[in-house]
Amino acid sequence: MKRKDFFKLFGFAATGLALPPLATKAAVNEQSLQQPVKPVTVTGKVIANGKGIAGVAVTDGTSIVLTDKNGNYTLEAAAGAEFVYISLPAGYAFPNEKKMATFYKTIDTKTENFVADFTLEKLTVDDSKHCFVVWADTQMISEKDVELLKTQSVPDLQQLVESYPTGTLFHGIGCGDLVWDKFELFKGYKEAIAATGVTFFNVIGNHDMDIKTARTDEWSAETFKKEFGPTYYSFNRGKIHYVVLDDVFFIGTAKKYIGYITENQLSWLEQDLKNVSKGSTVVVSLHIPTDTGAARRYKKEAELGSNVSNREQLYKILADYKVHFMSGHTHFNDVWEKENMMEHNHGTVCGAWWTGPVCGDGTPSGYGVYEVDGNELTWYYKSTGLPKEHQVTVFEKGRSKDYPDEIIANVWNWDSKWKVEWFEDGAAKGAMEQRVAFDPLAVELYSGPELPKKHKFVEPTLADHIFFAKPSAGAKEIEVKVTDRFGKVYSVKKKLA
Repeated sequence: MKRKDFFKLFGFAATGLALPPLATKAAVNEQSLQQPVKPVTVTGKVIANGKGIAGVAVTDGTSIVLTDKNGNYTLEAAAGAEFVYISLPAGYAFPNEKKMATFYKTIDTKTENFVADFTLEKLTVDDSKHCFVVWADTQMISEKDVELLKTQSVPDLQQLVESYPTGTLFHGIGCGDLVWDKFELFKGYKEAIAATGVTFFNVIGNHDMDIKTARTDEWSAETFKKEFGPTYYSFNRGKIHYVVLDDVFFIGTAKKYIGYITENQLSWLEQDLKNVSKGSTVVVSLHIPTDTGAARRYKKEAELGSNVSNREQLYKILADYKVHFMSGHTHFNDVWEKENMMEHNHGTVCGAWWTGPVCGDGTPSGYGVYEVDGNELTWYYKSTGLPKEHQVTVFEKGRSKDYPDEIIANVWNWDSKWKVEWFEDGAAKGAMEQRVAFDPLAVELYSGPELPKKHKFVEPTLADHIFFAKPSAGAKEIEVKVTDRFGKVYSVKKKLA
């Protein structure tokens, strides 16, 4: 597939740089394989204010045990296990180091017995109400990109948090591709997160993998784990159970990967969910979306790296819960809902790789904001540098070469429960017509071999959330009114003459 077509179909951040030669075997990998690691007995305690916390899940990524009534646990860690970590319980503050969540300890594999205690702090407020944000694809390739993250995205999140009542609980999810293969920029990412004042949990993306040194997927997350800890884990806040999964599977050559969740993770998830009441809400964050509408829009078969190949197995495990998937990777916004599941495939913090103000589908650079009340989530998309009321972009006649006589509305966070209506000189004209189409601004900024100058591989991408209407010849003003699934109304007026 031609590079332009590849990006056009999936909005991938996969290449744009020359592919390196096949990776050689890393010395550390060979050494580790030659020296089998013995199982380690891990013991410890989970405490708060000097008292043990009962029923906390403790894991090595393979098996899970619960702390006893005094907060004690014993875990026979599997051979080769790198971490012991807890599923942070509801009602407690998230421990962190400069706003990076710290819920794990690195196991000393040179000893047969390892002690790992976890100290938590009891919250003074009810966490059944809280908020979280999803930052998808910060994806910096240069220090200039890091500076944009720090000077644009960080202040925007700070202002968002300040707009809520004092004491509102917030956490963040860095939804993968934290950097763009430049691991030295993890430092800048961490500095930016620290400046937000919000504790973040992080997801590994395809651009966060050791694809130049690893020979298999098993070794592709070594750098990420040194920086952020385990690549799959869970935590709790209020009545919501949060799960983070690693669905980027490196196939051992160049920069190639597929969307795939390993059996070890699926088995671990089955155990993890045994401690979660059926019918409750589970938020699952992963980098590659489980599914999107991209293949349908382009009438082509989806590439293996565009969604999770074994997603049906994941869906079966989650069948007894109300599930929200949080994903990134595509650099477009796409929302779907089916039975007990809903996926929020987010527009990106970096937009179209820090080249302009919108993603390839016209979604503004930004992030998802989620408000939790008990088991229920409400949400909106926050455009960087714009008020949170900005939920639709309206284009006047002539902005689209394909539809020159029509006005166009891009409602990027649209789902099937939204309404998109229009008015002409105050008269209601009914629903706008939904089509699979390109966003006019994205076409102006990114279409063609010479645009954008910074990353010429960027192209506009087809979207479902584009709406059309044809005003009368003598119309003087039109208004587009959109109503989201929660009943919130947003409107934009445009003068035609």
